[in-house]
Amino acid sequence: MRLIRIPGVFRPRSDTWMLARALRDEIGAGRRTVLDVCTGSGAVALTAAAGGAEATAIDVSRRSVATVRLNAALRRLRVRAHRGDLFGPVRGRRFDVIATNPPYVPATSDVLPTSGPERAWDAGLDGRALLDRICAEGPSHLAPGGVMLVVQSSICGTGATVERLAAAGLRTEVKVRERGPLGPLMLRRVGDLERRGLIAPGQRDEEVVVIRAERPA
Repeated sequence: MRLIRIPGVFRPRSDTWMLARALRDEIGAGRRTVLDVCTGSGAVALTAAAGGAEATAIDVSRRSVATVRLNAALRRLRVRAHRGDLFGPVRGRRFDVIATNPPYVPATSDVLPTSGPERAWDAGLDGRALLDRICAEGPSHLAPGGVMLVVQSSICGTGATVERLAAAGLRTEVKVRERGPLGPLMLRRVGDLERRGLIAPGQRDEEVVVIRAERPA
């Protein structure tokens, strides 16, 4: 999928397309309402709309929301795009699928950036600032039988996400695993990651996963 991006909007990478493929499976299984949280370019929400689902997208970035709306209009797809903090714009609503590719790169501070390109990837010292909130807030926005799909790096603790979602009463599994070299964002910080024990000395690879968590019907 080729997208027009407003300057400052993060370009989709391989983890985005991992999530989009997993989402297509859920739509194919009959799940029709999709929420894309931390939508970025809107690639995942547009995938949902192209598959016939009712798509809603949320991002904290005004430029991101504008990019989603532009690409939806160009493709004649309907995507409701909202600016806001995670689930704030859809308070009280439930969805068949919540898909999210949040910022998960460990940063040098727990203070999250409020502007600049780093806002698209910086996620606190352990990379879990957004992941933990999604695990806590997301389950209440799932319809019965609904599914959460979460993308992250193993460097941020795959097990921690699985445990939190399971503790919320969801049936949780790692649906997709892909091991490969560290991406450019992680590589920029490899020395810091080694010093803090987030990767082993000399480690230059990671596992990127899609975690699937289903609410009982």
